[in-house]
Amino acid sequence: MKRFALVSILFALTTFCTGCPTETEPQPNGPAWSQLFSRLPGALISIWGTSSANIWTVGGDAEDGDGPMAMHFDGTQWTRHLTGKTGDLWWVHGFEAGPIFMGGANGTVLRYEGATFEKMVTPAAAGTVFGIWGASADDVWAVGGAGSTPTGGFIWHYDGKAWAPHPAAPADLADTTTVFKAWGASADDVWFVGTGGLVLHFDGKTMTKVAVPTDQTLFTVSGTDSRAYAVGADGVILENAGAGWLDAAPDNQQQMNGIAARGESAFAVGIFGGVMQRTAGQWARIETGLIFQDDYHGVWIDPAGGAWCVGGQVAALPLVDGTIAYYGSADVPGSTYAIQQ
Repeated sequence: MKRFALVSILFALTTFCTGCPTETEPQPNGPAWSQLFSRLPGALISIWGTSSANIWTVGGDAEDGDGPMAMHFDGTQWTRHLTGKTGDLWWVHGFEAGPIFMGGANGTVLRYEGATFEKMVTPAAAGTVFGIWGASADDVWAVGGAGSTPTGGFIWHYDGKAWAPHPAAPADLADTTTVFKAWGASADDVWFVGTGGLVLHFDGKTMTKVAVPTDQTLFTVSGTDSRAYAVGADGVILENAGAGWLDAAPDNQQQMNGIAARGESAFAVGIFGGVMQRTAGQWARIETGLIFQDDYHGVWIDPAGGAWCVGGQVAALPLVDGTIAYYGSADVPGSTYAIQQ
């Protein structure tokens, strides 16, 4: 049986979306920033979707008995799904026709399909799955490691039947590196990033270590068909348009945790509510006007160009106080969500 409850989220300063509109409507004054949620039980770490009416975001387990944060937006209403599992979730990735994969602590990969969460069998119950990306539902990568120390790294692959360490992955990952994220433009053009400036490329057969102009930890890689991006510690922003990785960050930038791109636009998010945007080939910090002093960790761009940023207390355990911010021209509901079990 499924139960639904309406939960009010009280903002410390301002309550947005009074009355909660029942549909998304254009804002009369063009794109603007709004804080949809604040102080959610668990921090939100990753966000992904196929459209502005199909968005998933996942995050921390506040240890309140309800498990990790896993929220879905259908264009009208936000719903928190209770997974029936415990432990922080660090990444979400899926496919328009399903399934949805969520990775997290203790070697966890959850598969959501048919309104059911399944904890999949993975090669190890240690380490954290920090990143998931797939070209198709039977060609999915999961990466991770110990996180706080540069050991225990892994690269797993799912072929539609089972998860297994990928044979092309470097043999020394388990000793030297945490792999934080994976992203690809296609099945034979996949990038991996991690500690110590690690960048690996998979061409469909071989995985090769690629030189980059930094030895800082890289947290996230993303991109488009024509350009890949990676961000990390010490304000690093790297770009690769096919001729190699170049340093693209302005001077004196703060740590960036997440990045997303669509077309010629890209957004990067980081500590202390930092947001940067790439327009006309240049990166610049933008002022959101939101009062938010925790860290953003993930960002996703919808097909209309709207940016969805998630974060909270993500730098220390427990991962709590989740937030969702939106930049765009739609009037997106916030402040309340339903609970589905």
